[in-house]
Amino acid sequence: MGRSSRTGSQRAGGSPGAGEKRSDGGADAIHDFAGKLRQPALLPKVVDYLRWQRALRKARREGSVEPRMPDLVPLSINLDLTTACNYACDHCIDWDILNKPIKHEDQELRDSMRMMAERGLRSVILIGGGEPTLYPQFVDFVAYLKELGLQVSVVSNGSRNDKILEIAPLLEKGDWVRLSLDSGSNEVFQRMHNPSKQSLTLDEICAWVPKIKQVNPAFDFGFSYVITWQGAARDATRVVENIGEIAMAARRARDAGFNYISLKPFLERAETGSEVMDPGRIEGELAKVVARIQAAVAAAKKLERPGFRVVESINLRMLIEGSWRDFTKQPRVCHMQALRQVLNPHGTFNCPAYRGVGYARIGDKDAYKDADSVRQASTITANLLDNFDASDNCKEVTCLYNGTNWWLEQMIESEGAIEGLTATDERRDWFL
Repeated sequence: MGRSSRTGSQRAGGSPGAGEKRSDGGADAIHDFAGKLRQPALLPKVVDYLRWQRALRKARREGSVEPRMPDLVPLSINLDLTTACNYACDHCIDWDILNKPIKHEDQELRDSMRMMAERGLRSVILIGGGEPTLYPQFVDFVAYLKELGLQVSVVSNGSRNDKILEIAPLLEKGDWVRLSLDSGSNEVFQRMHNPSKQSLTLDEICAWVPKIKQVNPAFDFGFSYVITWQGAARDATRVVENIGEIAMAARRARDAGFNYISLKPFLERAETGSEVMDPGRIEGELAKVVARIQAAVAAAKKLERPGFRVVESINLRMLIEGSWRDFTKQPRVCHMQALRQVLNPHGTFNCPAYRGVGYARIGDKDAYKDADSVRQASTITANLLDNFDASDNCKEVTCLYNGTNWWLEQMIESEGAIEGLTATDERRDWFL
């Protein structure tokens, strides 16, 4: 299905860092990544990473032998099962890597998942680069991930909800499914998404939700809404504005039985290949557009009720508050690239914002298939930690891992005992 913005992950969390107005933007718990990293299920691997970073910096100061990075695997990954997509969304951030003649080998992919799960991987987000339900072994593969004890989430375009119905019995509390719909009316949905099945409507897609929830109400079911405005573009393609349909979409989501609607702003690709929010492209006065968005979000929030909530992404709050530039002041080292990565048919990459970008590449699509490949991937990740200068490469990125990266940096540079890092309660949310 491609991705119109992040993802899977909207991201934030941590403690205040240099140049930041605040650390978490008022983060919802699902976006508090520093808090997630302190859960007992994840904390030991985080401590291993912090201990190695401290030892590495100490060795460099003293001119002694540098310790090798432990053979760590990411704790959470974005996994793109396929490049195939049956939509042609005007606002898709992955449009240039879709429908390519490249694919995963199913057994090789399973081997990688097993190896990673054995070494600490806890969650997999099936998202981006294509529509995941188009993967020929989609249902069996989700079953395999659950057999490995992994948390699983799926971001789908909603065109193949029969496949979501098939996996519904496999999912548990803590897992989630989110449909990228971005509209409140059938007309705007079709203009924005251009589905290959031209008769497909929001009505048809949303009618599946009660059926799926009846099979298994344990997992969260979300309605994803990327907010677009006049002037926003994907290269030369102007995107359809949808600010006026936010409240309509929230009502539709609530009445259809979704657990939440997630609101986030449109992202574009910078020349560096990274995903950026560029409010300067908004036509007319920025303040007027932001005021319209704010009013629409406020109207949507009035529709909340028990079992249905309106979730504002952190970068949406930054846009509304005018604080988005604060989150472009990154530390030199992006620590999160060691803890959360992207695996797709094009290879393995250090960040969802750099999916498919050559200089952010960790390895091929089989980068974690066996012990030797894990060691090689760890070596390349260590090199990226040294050479991928986030303060420069990501200086235009409103990174929602910003606070978490600053928190990890402070933990490494401080004199406090890493072993004394306070654990949070285990809330079994391991998605990063």
